[in-house]
Amino acid sequence: MASLREQLKRGDKSLVGNRGFRKYLSGSGSKFQVDEKKIKEDARYDGKWVLRTNTDLSAAEVALKYKQLWVVEHVFRSMKSLLETRTIWHKCDATIRGHVFCSFLALVLRKELDDRLVASGEKLEWGDITRHLVSLHQAEVDQDGKRFLLRSEAQGVCGRVFAAAGVASPPTVQQIKAS
Repeated sequence: MASLREQLKRGDKSLVGNRGFRKYLSGSGSKFQVDEKKIKEDARYDGKWVLRTNTDLSAAEVALKYKQLWVVEHVFRSMKSLLETRTIWHKCDATIRGHVFCSFLALVLRKELDDRLVASGEKLEWGDITRHLVSLHQAEVDQDGKRFLLRSEAQGVCGRVFAAAGVASPPTVQQIKAS
């Protein structure tokens, strides 16, 4: 409420567009003020958990379902931060399903890599793994009419990650056959 009062001193027009603040304003036209009655009315909910639903579930079941929803959302937030993905707003159901599928697939692949690392006795930090794998680069070079792929030097834990995954490190120099 202190922030609302401070903002109101600077001018009330910008507060009208702010849903969080707007519900505590009263007045019309060109002058708004803090609605003390609304603040006192809402204060009775301070420290309480209020859920509204249109289902026939009992209050305990609603609370349990909400907690389960929170857990799922927490997993998705964690997954997205671990995978360093950003929020994307989709309009079509197919793109939403595709995004969820790709995010889930990435999480499954990460879990599989973690399991393989543990099975091989490796205890590596995910930040080190991603930083070192991202540092691997490959460039295509033409030399005397021949084409080659050149790989940068594998940094840090790259070799151990490849070994745990059962994948050979790509060669440093590889000639591309003409097709």
